This record gives sequence, C-alpha cells and structure tokens, in this order.
Amino acid sequence: MASNQTSLNDAKFALPINDVEQQATLEIETEDFDYSKRAQWLRAAVLGANDGLVSTASLMMGVGAVKQDIKVMILTGFAGLVAGACSMAIGEFVSVHSQLDIELAQMKREKERRNNGGKEEQEEGENKESLPNPLQAAAASALAFSVGALVPLLAASFIRGYKVRLGVVVAAVTLALLIFGWIGAVLGKAPTVKSSLRVLVGGWLAMAITFGLTKLIGSSGL
Repeated sequence: MASNQTSLNDAKFALPINDVEQQATLEIETEDFDYSKRAQWLRAAVLGANDGLVSTASLMMGVGAVKQDIKVMILTGFAGLVAGACSMAIGEFVSVHSQLDIELAQMKREKERRNNGGKEEQEEGENKESLPNPLQAAAASALAFSVGALVPLLAASFIRGYKVRLGVVVAAVTLALLIFGWIGAVLGKAPTVKSSLRVLVGGWLAMAITFGLTKLIGSSGL
C-alpha cells in the first residue's frame, strides 16, 4: 500500500515537471524565432536609414560646396529624400515581388506533386502566411530612408551661416552614423566599436568625396 502511494506521489510530482520543462522549451524556441525575425527587420531598417542619411547628407554637402544659399541646400536635400525614398520603395517592391513569384511557383509545383487532402491544405495555408509582402517591404524601405534623410535636413534648416551650417550638418550626421552603426552591430552581433567606426568613416568619405569633386567642378567654371 505504501509503495503504491509512493509511486502515485512520484507520478504526480513528475507530470508538472515535464509540463513545465516542455512549456519552457516551447517559450524559448518561440522567443528565439520571434527575435530572429524582429532582428532581420530592424537591421534592414537601420541599413535603409543609414543609406538615406549618407546619400542625402552627401548631396547637400555637394551642393553646399558651390551654393551657399540655405534654400538651395534644403531644396536639394528634400529632393534627395523624395527621390531616394521612391527609388528604395520601387526597388524593394520589385525585388520582393520577384521573390514572391518564385515562391508561389515553387508552392504550385509542390502542390501538383502531393495529393494528401487536409494535410496539403494545412501546409499550404502555413506557407502562404510566411510569404513576403511586397507592399510592406516597399513602405518599410521608404520610411527607413526618409528617417535617415531627415537628419541632415533638420540640422541645416535653421542655420543661416554657411560655414556653421556645414559644420552642424557634419556633426549631426556623425552622431547619427555612430548610432546607426552601433545598432546595426548589436543586431548583427558584430563588434560594436569596429562596426560603428566603419560606418562613420564610410559616411565621412562619401561626404568628403562629393564635396571635393563638386567644389572642383564648380571652380572650373563648368
């Protein structure tokens, strides 16, 4: 009788442990999966914002090399923001839509090979949920680019002095490059200092080359 009672107590004690372990395992797997998907989207957003930041700032610095008028500089930056956001959105839409067409064609081929009834319908429904969304990707790319491009635009909008304006743009872009580089490194699990410096030096080179070449062409009278 005592042995039966002991075995019953062990069974009652073992079941909750198994349930808790199984639930904890499922939660860990779910968290890892969600984090992976979230990290990919965030990293893509950071790269898009960095692209908008560098390209718009370089464009403004290039025009600023030959035109000191604040209106010309702001209009140039705004045009770069709109053109870049549209380009990013269209490019991302076409790219993701091509990927979508390929995956749909692959699903169609797999569907023709299998005739398993309910199982096939269930798998097909799960696959459709994981398909990429071209409109969502296009909107995210355009938004990320615009966020980055706003940094040099806002930095130059309220400063009349030419040299001070250029200095403030460079300072604001430098800070933003460091932040974007650090975030991208964290999301990509890369060394933060090296990644941030690499992004910073790349941004500086882009602005310096654009400024220098435009200054050279402008001074030559072309």
